[in-house]
Amino acid sequence: MSQLELTNRTLTLQRFPPMREESPLQAWDSADEYLLQQELPEGPVLVFNDSFGALTCGLNGREVWHVSDSLLSEQAAKQNLRLNEMDEDQVHFIDSLAPLPAAPAVVLIKIPKALALLEHQLRALRKVVTPDTLILGAAKAKDIHNSTQQLFDRILGESKTSLAWKKSRLIYCTYSAPKLPEVSETTVWPLDDSSYQIHNHANVFSRGSLDVGARFFMQHLPSDIEGEILDLGCGNGVIGLLALEQNPQADVLFYDESYMAVASSKLNVEVNRPQDLARCQFRVNNVLSGFPSDRLHAVLCNPPFHQQHAVTDHLAWQMLRDAKRCLQYGGELRIVGNRHLGYHVKMKKLFGNCELVASNAKFVVLRSVKLR
Repeated sequence: MSQLELTNRTLTLQRFPPMREESPLQAWDSADEYLLQQELPEGPVLVFNDSFGALTCGLNGREVWHVSDSLLSEQAAKQNLRLNEMDEDQVHFIDSLAPLPAAPAVVLIKIPKALALLEHQLRALRKVVTPDTLILGAAKAKDIHNSTQQLFDRILGESKTSLAWKKSRLIYCTYSAPKLPEVSETTVWPLDDSSYQIHNHANVFSRGSLDVGARFFMQHLPSDIEGEILDLGCGNGVIGLLALEQNPQADVLFYDESYMAVASSKLNVEVNRPQDLARCQFRVNNVLSGFPSDRLHAVLCNPPFHQQHAVTDHLAWQMLRDAKRCLQYGGELRIVGNRHLGYHVKMKKLFGNCELVASNAKFVVLRSVKLR
């Protein structure tokens, strides 16, 4: 638990999901502080990509719209509002695909890791901001590139950057409605060795093509399972899509904490296997929070090893633990991961067993079974 001086009040902020006690990661950075030092006009504030709620808490007392593609970020903001005895009902929480309110007084954007997501958000803002809207972006100075500023210039209007402060910078932008061609909401590309056309919303990992880990995992999926298969951290749903094909008697669940990921998965089933839509469930969730224990027949997963810009294994640990809890006895967890991450150690510790299904120079596919 850490403390931060924000707008003349002390806030207690926690990361979410909670980190292990020895973790040095904190729930805000100097870019959050830099934004909160600025003099902001009265009126509604749109806050984009507030990872753990530092901005949302710091602006308490104002009309705030928290806009994020991450359920975890939304839950973190709510948790930190409660922790600081602030009313979460005064904050409007909306996901990255929802319409934005018209004519905000202020827009604060934490620059996301994916420039495609930033472009999507700036295009959405074009429809609602006015020349009087104060538009500020912020990030670590090393994460603001010429391409970042050019997106603001091209989509909203002229922008400039601030001096660096604690290794962070601001982008100031004034809306002037520059001419801009329309683009598709999704990127579309053909899936190798299939007739499938894969649609990806802006914030989906490996948006423009099949990532190499998924490509390898596709070759080593279970088949002919009767029961429920979960594509955990589903992304665009490619793994679940092939699980539908290879397990015609199974129901397939697509779970991710990204709204855009789950929307992409649903769209890909609707386009490529509409006859199987009744066998599917799509849900934005914090891993398997609230899911019944001892129920699933198989969990398929490509665990992440980062959260935003921070490299960490706590999400992978949570995925493995939740998978074990929710698998029925005899059910299997099958994952793909980089060889150097050592997932076999974690899986053997949790399940008491771990089998190497396949490997190449970079990746391993591992399998553990839940035993009594």
